[in-house]
Formats: sequence, C-alpha cells, structure tokens
Amino acid sequence: MTKNAIYLLTITFVLVLLSFAIDRNKTLTGIKKGIRMFVNVLFPFLNILILISVFLYFLPPDIIPKMLGSGSGFRGILIAAAVGSVSLIPGFISYPIAATAIREGATYSATAVFITTLMMVGFITLPLEMQYFGKRAAVLRNFLSFIAAIIIGLLIGYLL
Repeated sequence: MTKNAIYLLTITFVLVLLSFAIDRNKTLTGIKKGIRMFVNVLFPFLNILILISVFLYFLPPDIIPKMLGSGSGFRGILIAAAVGSVSLIPGFISYPIAATAIREGATYSATAVFITTLMMVGFITLPLEMQYFGKRAAVLRNFLSFIAAIIIGLLIGYLL
C-alpha cells in the first residue's frame, strides 16, 4: 500500500469517527449507503475488467501499439476518437481501460482522446439527445465535443 493510500485511509477513518461522534445515526446511514454504492459499482467494474482481460488475451500483442501507439500518428487519434464516441462505458471504468491501453503501447494522446470522447461524445445516444434538445443542438454539441477531444489529445501529447 502506498503512502498516499495510507494517508487517505487515515483521514477517512478520523473523519468517520468525528462524524460518528457528532451524529451516530447519520453516520451509520451514510456508511450503509456507501457500502451499497460500493457493491453496486464493484460488480460492473469487475465484469468490465474480466472482459478487457479476455479481450487482451485474444488480441495480438502488436495491435494496440500499431493502432494507437506512437507510430500511428493522427490516424491513431482518430481511431481512439471513433471508439470513444461509440462506446457506452461508465466513466469510472474508462480509467482502468486507459491504463491498460497505455501499458500495452497506446500513446497518452490517443488515450486522452478516447476518455474525452467517451465522456463527451455520444454517437449511440445521439437520437435520444436530438429528441430532447433538438437536432441542431445535439449534432453541434457532439461535433464540437469531438473536435475538443482531439485538441485535448493533441495538447496532452505535446505536454507529455
């Protein structure tokens, strides 16, 4: 366990004790809700990690560096943008996916574009968005978000 994790756990423990001293019922209710939230997040998170592991097992090792690595150039950024735009993955699950992609040879630029488009662009959900916000607003928002994601990825690549 890292020093930062130990500090975070210590601070959390002290704050829970303080909260418990102030209002025992609210603290217990909060802890119960927190445990329920943790369990609700844990199983989808584990399922996605298992799927990623199986996917990476069958994926040839040179594919990720070839498609998203430093030799892929702008094409790799566009591939990451396209995959992120059509993915329906919860945000908290995108970080382990991104870490795995980087370990497997993806660039920080491509990974940043993937995460940004995943969060900001919704090609799959576009019809629903058009229904609520109108066609022009939905398409414009998604288009500008797509462009912003590419700019963000290029900036990340430049800075790192």
